[in-house]
Amino acid sequence: MSTPAWRKSSHSSDGTSGQCVEIAGLSGVVGVRDSKDPEAGHLELTPNAFRKLLERAVER
Repeated sequence: MSTPAWRKSSHSSDGTSGQCVEIAGLSGVVGVRDSKDPEAGHLELTPNAFRKLLERAVER
């Protein structure tokens, strides 16, 4: 099994907010984790659930 390629949100680039997430494609699901504590684990969302999460986040 290969190591996932985690990517940090582009909104995290300023380094001042302290609220960062990372995502990775994982065998048919999207992994989401806290970049400050990557060893704590991650959520696994279907691509459809991830899309809905992003849509809801943009609404706010």
